Amino acid sequence: MKRYSQLVRHEGNRCLFDIIDIAILSTYAGVPVHIHAEGLRGTGKTTIIRASRNIFPKIERIKGCEYNCDPKDPHCPNHKDLSPEEIEKIGVELIDMPFLEISHSAKKGTVVGSIDVGKLLSKNNPQAALLLGTIPRAHRGVIFIDEINRLADTSPEIVDILLDVMGTKPGRIQIEETGLPTVEIPVKVSVWAASNPDEDPGPLENIRRQLSDRFDFVVDVEKPKSIGTVLDILDGRERKENLELEREKVKKFIEAREKLAEFEVPEELKTTLASMYINYGLESIRGMESILHGIWILSALRGKKPEIKDLSYLVRVALKHRTDSKNLAEILKNLESLNTKNTETFQKPQLELPAKENFASPMQREVERNNKMNSFKKMFSAFSRAMKGKALPTVDPKNVEINAPDQKAVPLKQLDFNECVKTEDELL
Repeated sequence: MKRYSQLVRHEGNRCLFDIIDIAILSTYAGVPVHIHAEGLRGTGKTTIIRASRNIFPKIERIKGCEYNCDPKDPHCPNHKDLSPEEIEKIGVELIDMPFLEISHSAKKGTVVGSIDVGKLLSKNNPQAALLLGTIPRAHRGVIFIDEINRLADTSPEIVDILLDVMGTKPGRIQIEETGLPTVEIPVKVSVWAASNPDEDPGPLENIRRQLSDRFDFVVDVEKPKSIGTVLDILDGRERKENLELEREKVKKFIEAREKLAEFEVPEELKTTLASMYINYGLESIRGMESILHGIWILSALRGKKPEIKDLSYLVRVALKHRTDSKNLAEILKNLESLNTKNTETFQKPQLELPAKENFASPMQREVERNNKMNSFKKMFSAFSRAMKGKALPTVDPKNVEINAPDQKAVPLKQLDFNECVKTEDELL
């Protein structure tokens, strides 16, 4: 398995590296960020995700706590009611931020938790106890699911658990076993996933759209496009690992977390997001929340105020799976126009938002078209009701003025079809 420092960045995978940085810092700060990497097989999605644990910062937990309780915010049944003094007596320890995987053979018990058979059958001290599953053990860390589209197709019960974990931040999990009290605990777990959307059973958003919407960002990972990049990747098989580079990366996350409080998202940016959500007819507000949070984390990572191009960058990966490609293209085009008309940063005076009609989504345009047709139908219906029971006005043929047509009459079968049949849009 390659280490993080042995990976090669190129135009096809650079976005995944950037989004992973955002997810690591956010997870380290206590807010999960769920990401999904999509792309053809062999593009390095899984390799990059697994190698990223080499740059995870360590976290502090109550000594020996299987739930990874934060000493400042204990949440597990054993420690949540303890005072700071009691926690101090137990002690604290530094551990690697968790990185665990859910395989396709996983069962509900292995993911959530089950009875600890070892303790139950102990000769010296038999007792009923819980054996924690993957999710509670990954608290304050990351869970990775490779080929999540296949898992969504074959294991609906696991997907239902993930929906609870990813639905809110923090999520929740409930462990139920016969003979033991039900345990419900909050979990702060970032779910990272990868899939090949061109293979069976297809893209995740077509299999379980509700789960797809839970991901904050969906990143397209593409193959390298230059010979030089391919040579770098091939040479990377013999490239030595650079542990110093990885330590510097960890240090950057630690410093950025300390500076998070110094950064705020400008009100102008929030207004732009709110306008985008309403005027483009977007369904899930989670996309706006993901963009807003991502901008904040990105500002701390880069140590500067967000720019409009940062917004466009995150919009692309936050809305890719939440709206159609045409609508997304219109949004990005509109943001580009804001970038050319205004300064690069979100500063006062406020950005002048385009008129609402410029934001009209395909769905809104369809509604307007239907409204016009309905108005026409109502007018015709009203005229029909008014004329019902009334004789049509009589016309004296002698007084009718006859005008010759511009062209000589021809049989109907010789006319062009388009001259005989009109669409609704042409009638309007």
